Amino acid sequence: MKETIFKAYDIRGIYPSEINESVAYQIGKSYGSYLIEVLDHQKCVIGHDNRLSSPSLTKALINGLIDSGINVIDYGLITTPMHYYTRWKEKTFGIMVTASHNPKEDNGFKFSFDELANARGDMINEFKDYTLKGNFHNGHGFYIKRDIKEEYLKYLKENIQMGEKKLKVIVDPGNGVATTIMKDAHALFPNLDVTYICDENDGSFPNHHPDPAVEENMAMLKEKVKEKKADLGIAYDGDGDRLGLIDNMGEFIPADKYFIVAMKDIINKVSQKEFLCDVKCSKALLDEVDRLGGTVYMSRTGTSFTESKTKEKNLPLGGELSGHIFFNDRGPEVCSAIYAGLRFLEILSKTEKSFHELLSDIPFYYSTPEIKIPVANEKKFEIVNQVTNYVKEKKYQYLDIDGVRINFPNSWVLIRASNTGPNLTLRFEATTKEELEEKQMEFQKLIEKLTKS
Repeated sequence: MKETIFKAYDIRGIYPSEINESVAYQIGKSYGSYLIEVLDHQKCVIGHDNRLSSPSLTKALINGLIDSGINVIDYGLITTPMHYYTRWKEKTFGIMVTASHNPKEDNGFKFSFDELANARGDMINEFKDYTLKGNFHNGHGFYIKRDIKEEYLKYLKENIQMGEKKLKVIVDPGNGVATTIMKDAHALFPNLDVTYICDENDGSFPNHHPDPAVEENMAMLKEKVKEKKADLGIAYDGDGDRLGLIDNMGEFIPADKYFIVAMKDIINKVSQKEFLCDVKCSKALLDEVDRLGGTVYMSRTGTSFTESKTKEKNLPLGGELSGHIFFNDRGPEVCSAIYAGLRFLEILSKTEKSFHELLSDIPFYYSTPEIKIPVANEKKFEIVNQVTNYVKEKKYQYLDIDGVRINFPNSWVLIRASNTGPNLTLRFEATTKEELEEKQMEFQKLIEKLTKS
């Protein structure tokens, strides 16, 4: 087993060279042993996505779990949010076999050790050390197969307050596992006229990469929205926990912009006007929350971190630029892209404004998308440290909870090490195009120098 498969908030790698059935068995044996010996827990829930390798990995994982003595409740082929719902329902922890939005060759495991979110930070490191020691508990747990579909649909129906306005919607699940539940979910709301693309259940993702946070992956959805003159285009990632939106003009909406639409809808309906975003989000979001009398907490990137903080502080809404959005004002929060998409349709169903018009009064800043620079895993954190030292020498204001976010009066720069791959992630934003280019030149030149040294 390679140590490098243990990431900042999950286990992930290429199948079968890094993640295979032998690794899955060992992870299962270790996870079950850890629950029994460290957390005094006797059962766990399991689910898997539709990647081609997921069924065989899940079978091996379950065998390892049972051999540890833990009792297994298997919910089969489900979205990651449905898995989170089963954890909430069963009041226990569990493992989801998935590589989320990663390429089709990858697979992995999202797993939990508390009720807030998936394992993260020190939890991962402690579990890695425990696993690599290989001193596992032996036993024979029982196995139960269950289905959550109907109960999950009921949860969606009860927690959406749809208006009567008719809406034309295009949905692109990217051939991911959301294909198995989305049509039944949308059929609950008769005001929705939904057209689907890339809607075959196919874990080889034949049409495009299943990551709706990247605009180029939304090209088919953009065209279909314009062709059908739809009110909104909605995309899900491979395991159904990340949302992408295309407005009625066929324009891509970054997650920090649609977060503002959600925040403005919620802020006067909740007593706690506090929200959470990750360090990659736009200053426009911070400005709008401040203008409306709210407060924003900024978190390090990664759904395990942002989701756990949202729940820990009991905030009504949290999210991050990658497309995870946490509605925590009704029912259990399970980071569902299908549910989040329905919440935006609910907003549209109760206003005469188009989605483009809902975005029209948001402050405009010149910004870049996420810029990824390939850097070896063993070097990326050292480069971030060197950038931080440069920032200190320049006496720039900065936040270092996740990489370094450098704040200037009219701009900001983010440089951080990716949690999921051998990359540095950069983002720039400024009030003028000239300042954007100036900051981008300064720090990209610095990165170029450091990567060559």
